[in-house]
Amino acid sequence: MIDPFRLLLRVRYSECDAQGIVFNARWGEYIDVAASEYTRVLFGSVDPAVSGADWRLVKQTTQWRAPGRFDDVIDLRVSTVRLGTTSFVLATDARRYGDGLSLVDCETVYVIIDVATGTKRAIPDPLRAALERGAPGVIVDHAAAYRPMA
Repeated sequence: MIDPFRLLLRVRYSECDAQGIVFNARWGEYIDVAASEYTRVLFGSVDPAVSGADWRLVKQTTQWRAPGRFDDVIDLRVSTVRLGTTSFVLATDARRYGDGLSLVDCETVYVIIDVATGTKRAIPDPLRAALERGAPGVIVDHAAAYRPMA
């Protein structure tokens, strides 16, 4: 099986709460960054003028399984799970890099909108094809500069 799209992020000190774990609200930020990197790979850009469409988050469901901690590298795996006429759903599986411990599962629903009016519109065919294809095997590594050399 080919790996899904992956984003690697390192947990920074300021992202942890008084318990020493990743603050719950930070997971939404991590998932948003992962979705942005995923759609950047799929569509060539997250700029509506370049991609030909804009999208907005309309629903996000998150389940926490285990805590992330300062200096952990989080491996966020993103895939398209459903396509509607105007919406698409991304699943994000967040694991601790190295041991693969499942930390968070999230499902996010986005709606394609017309930039000028802010109203829903159909997913353009090129974007639909890109979402169906996904980005298997692509890894964007925001943590590489901090990992020791092997």
